[in-house]
Amino acid sequence: MQKQEIQLQQQVEALIFASEEAVTLQNIRQVTGFNFTSGELHSIVERLNRDYEESGRCFQIHRIAGGYRFLTRPEYGDILKKLLAPKIRRKLSLSQLEVLAVIAYNQPVTRAEIQQIRGVSPDYSLDRLLLRGFIEVLGRADSPGKPLQYGTTMDFLDLFHLSSLKELPKLREIQEILQEHNENESLNRLNGNECTSFDNEPAGNNKQI
Repeated sequence: MQKQEIQLQQQVEALIFASEEAVTLQNIRQVTGFNFTSGELHSIVERLNRDYEESGRCFQIHRIAGGYRFLTRPEYGDILKKLLAPKIRRKLSLSQLEVLAVIAYNQPVTRAEIQQIRGVSPDYSLDRLLLRGFIEVLGRADSPGKPLQYGTTMDFLDLFHLSSLKELPKLREIQEILQEHNENESLNRLNGNECTSFDNEPAGNNKQI
């Protein structure tokens, strides 16, 4: 491999490694000044991943949310969940997860439609999700009052390590996750280990989808 190719590969690796979000082809072009094609960038990423695999590294570069990110290999998922669980719990409450799931699977969707599905007001969770950048306003519905319609963002894909909405799990899997969460919360309460509310979520806002 020529010296220039090695330098470009190192630059791509450094950019993806240092970024806190998925790095797009456009980002890499702008920073490096090199007019990569998508095929050339993919080849570089593949070479890097082969090097990581051959050297027994615990991570790889994955294409998600329209860009590239370093992610640990799937076999380390269980041990990392133990480390990251407190941080993930601070990010999203159960109510916010439920509202986010409704939006992800029904977008574009209005506040009234979300409330109809969940049975309770989604206003607080909508505000929090907008603030955190996981959802955005897509426009207005063609119905009386022209209500706002909501959809998920690239940050949503990045949060759940998805390359597109096509990779969303089945609704049944989401319901199983939420049910498991509720069961764990119940066990914590029985054991006297009830956790503090994520974001002081209003009471009575934890209905299943």
